[in-house]
Amino acid sequence: MSKNTSSSAFRKIDVDQYNEDNFKEEEGDGGTAGPDENEIITLLGQGKNVEALISVLKSAPLGCKNQQVKDNALNLTLKVLLSIKSNQIEDAVAKLDRDLVDVLMKYIYRGFEIPSEGSSGHLLLWHEKVYNVGGVGSIVRVLSDSKQA
Repeated sequence: MSKNTSSSAFRKIDVDQYNEDNFKEEEGDGGTAGPDENEIITLLGQGKNVEALISVLKSAPLGCKNQQVKDNALNLTLKVLLSIKSNQIEDAVAKLDRDLVDVLMKYIYRGFEIPSEGSSGHLLLWHEKVYNVGGVGSIVRVLSDSKQA
């Protein structure tokens, strides 16, 4: 038996909303002021590095237009990334969902822009492990996203 395919529900979709000419930049500052530095430092002090990583990624100020807030979040995230040892990176990345993996990849690329003593090699290890989980899709999403970390 064949099913009734005379449904016309698909005709109610407004395809004009996907037109490039209708694109509008998102307004507002994103509503987030970035990660709580005291909370992250406390977690790092207690040796809960993975929890600190998850917390800093969840509170990333991606939609924020204030560059100072973004820079503070970047510095705090790099501090967390550099505090996690090489042999713990794979386990830390495994605990992240896809969206957090993409946010982490954004911070890795931002970290490459401002190298410090010993950070580039550690960030390359992070990049390798995040790439193994997120694949090429994660890199493409990061490079094509208008919301920078």
